[in-house]
Amino acid sequence: MNIAAFLANAARQYGARPALSVGDELHCTYDQLGARAARLAGGLRALPFLAPGDRVALVMSNCAAYLEVLFAIWHGGLCAVPINARLHGRELAYVMDQCGAKLCFATADVAEALLPHTREVAALERVVVVGEAEYARLAAAEAIELHPCAATAPAWLFYTSGTTGRPKGATLSHRNLMAMAIAYFADVDVLTPDDCLIHLAAQSHASGLFALSHIPKGSHQIVPASGGFAVGELAELIERYRNISFFVPPTLLRRLNEADAMAGLPVEHIRTILCGAAPVYADDLKAALARFGPRIWNGYGQGESPCTITAMSKAMVAEAAASGDDARLISVGIARSGVAVSVHDETGLALPPGAVGEIAVRGDVVMQGYWRNESATEAALRPEGLRTGDLGTIDANGFLTLKDRAKDMIISGGINVYPREIEEILLSHPGVADVAVVGAPDREWGERVVAFVVRKGKGRVDEAALDTLCLEQIARFKRPRRYFWLDDLPKNNYGKVLKTDLRRRLEQPASGGPEQ
Repeated sequence: MNIAAFLANAARQYGARPALSVGDELHCTYDQLGARAARLAGGLRALPFLAPGDRVALVMSNCAAYLEVLFAIWHGGLCAVPINARLHGRELAYVMDQCGAKLCFATADVAEALLPHTREVAALERVVVVGEAEYARLAAAEAIELHPCAATAPAWLFYTSGTTGRPKGATLSHRNLMAMAIAYFADVDVLTPDDCLIHLAAQSHASGLFALSHIPKGSHQIVPASGGFAVGELAELIERYRNISFFVPPTLLRRLNEADAMAGLPVEHIRTILCGAAPVYADDLKAALARFGPRIWNGYGQGESPCTITAMSKAMVAEAAASGDDARLISVGIARSGVAVSVHDETGLALPPGAVGEIAVRGDVVMQGYWRNESATEAALRPEGLRTGDLGTIDANGFLTLKDRAKDMIISGGINVYPREIEEILLSHPGVADVAVVGAPDREWGERVVAFVVRKGKGRVDEAALDTLCLEQIARFKRPRRYFWLDDLPKNNYGKVLKTDLRRRLEQPASGGPEQ
């Protein structure tokens, strides 16, 4: 069971179909992509320091070569370690050292920052810069046959974003990736060669994972010429292509909702806008529906159970909005196919519908464990399943609503306060562009609720109006006791708010104040 068979089979079945384009220019067909991957795999396996199972890092910005490198690694029986190319060179080196990477593929734009730190990677033998002479030599090697792999063999080490410490490598096997890819057909779309996937987000993470569903159906993969997200460029691609799908985190969905370039486009060219990576607020979903129609799919997953825990289908999102059921709209839907989802207390006891607890997941998509981290693996993989670290509640109909990360929950006077509930309310104010609610240490109450707010435009926002808004909808003790005004919230490269940074600011004497 080798996930690379997805491409090998697609090359046989859809050989002349377009496999990959950069912008509006065709880069290769499926038979060409399959041949490239098989030759590059031959080049890799000819290297004396590489053996089946060895880790190969991809420190690459989005580019045409990403998929051929990824599939070549698997074709040769090696394990891929895609890494966020925007990390600092020292952070990149830590990940490569922790996984024992022996070889690294890097794009030219990243290599300069990476190379000074490669001496910190004990096992690393070589860095190959994509597009340069050594890459061309490897890619011109004699093709090899697909290497057989056990279903449980590591295929992709997915490193967590590390917002609260060193990143951990979730070990995803060939079976994990296949279960994820096949669930897409059951829960998202039944794809055909007439579909296309635009890579707006990082191929090292969700966008690259979604590609694994599109490859076996002969779908057309498109990398924007810029390599990422640019509203004007996306508008041109929507004009050019049909049956389009693309993944965006909530921050980018909001930008699409607000962008003038998105107005008047042929939205019928869009098949599915895949949302995820962080909770999507109700107002953002409503705005997206108003602009794009019933094309919004909202999923919940994490690296440890990649892209596959629960989801609101396009029909569910549209129906919840049409009925005015905001509680259903902001849920993350029902368990994905092949997955069991439950909510538990700290002892592992399953909780009844409506109770808040930590979300646990079971199924073939759940990781094998954390690479070389037994203590973290034992803490995460419990008898009840993967403990996600997320708090949520499942209603009587099986719909999961996320409350918060367990570490972000506020306990004030012994009562649990869930920041997302407050954030939803504050975001409904027309003057608020973004908000994050955290707990500040308090001698009397343990923690008090504070809000970091980003204004929309240059106008002022009346804090008394924000208080009134909260008091109209939630208990008095939940309302923020102080507001801090920022130009932007600190976020990682996937759009997740770094609440650890915000809490750290509260510990500093000059943490800012309510000035606008």
